[in-house]
Amino acid sequence: MLHRSWRSRTAQALLGSALLALPLGALAQDEGGTKTARELRAEYDKDIKGKTIAFLPIALGVPLQDEWNRVLKQEADWRGLKYVVRDPNNNPAAMQQALTALVNDKPDVLIVQNPSVTLLMKELKRAEGQGTHVIQINMSSNYKSDAFVGADWVEVGRMIAEDVVKQCGTGSGKSGKVQIVQGELAAAASVDQIAGIMEVFNKDKAIKVVSNQAAAWDANNALNTTATVIQQHPDLCASVGFWGIMESGAAQAIRNAGKIDQVKVYASGEGSTLDCDQVNQGNFYKFLSYTATEQGHELMNTAVMLLQSKDKPGTKHLALYTRPLWLDKTNANGANCFALPQSQASSPVPLAPTADKK
Repeated sequence: MLHRSWRSRTAQALLGSALLALPLGALAQDEGGTKTARELRAEYDKDIKGKTIAFLPIALGVPLQDEWNRVLKQEADWRGLKYVVRDPNNNPAAMQQALTALVNDKPDVLIVQNPSVTLLMKELKRAEGQGTHVIQINMSSNYKSDAFVGADWVEVGRMIAEDVVKQCGTGSGKSGKVQIVQGELAAAASVDQIAGIMEVFNKDKAIKVVSNQAAAWDANNALNTTATVIQQHPDLCASVGFWGIMESGAAQAIRNAGKIDQVKVYASGEGSTLDCDQVNQGNFYKFLSYTATEQGHELMNTAVMLLQSKDKPGTKHLALYTRPLWLDKTNANGANCFALPQSQASSPVPLAPTADKK
């Protein structure tokens, strides 16, 4: 006991001596904050405040793009950025016109979702040529801009295909028959996702793709196509769709045929409550979410980094991929499923959505 007491007194004496050796001002907190914090904030405000960010989605009115828009606006308001959004309402001609007008306005950062790999690429290049940073979201074009933020579609395709093989491939005792429902054939989400899927499927001879058709991101098209497929192949093992709202049509056709417990329905998408409802109602066996809320924040973080870098637009080609998250009945709830605006949440999802999709 005496030994412990002696050690304690010795430690206190040493601490007291060390404190006395410090400059008198060092013991008092600097009420003005640190010089580093003040300088960093001043530099940040100079690079960011008052700058303009423009967002061109394929269409608003669907969960994916509405969530990006919500997060971007919220972030822009907090950061002191000007925020502009244009809604071409899923009209390619209107989208081209809107992009041309935005490029002419010369915003500091332009965020664009491409409906195809070719449609907008010339205007994106022109934007960077005149000093606007360009970020492409979730579906890239054939032009590599300053940054891409979104899903790695080859990875998404591989992940889904690997799970399908487990359920339907060699050793499963199943037919191995698989249906694929693509979106638009020229969209990056279709081109790259099918590449990842077939890379895996081609390694298992038990897998037979009995239908590989595009439904143009339309749930009614997916329903009609799948109704024919399930009639021709009543032993279908799996259906893979490239967007949740579109694939809900395929799931409905399978349910109408009384096969929903037999056919494993897979989809990828933004991860809204609509997607989670499909999982929890047993329409989707599994859903691969690329988390639209997280993508919205990463879009703004990328924009801020580009502005702070002071690099000339077009001189860097950054990629920021969002981590895919499997959802099934064990976790399709809570924070894994972002809430929809009340106007969308209170209405059933139409089988013929009028907007884009990936």
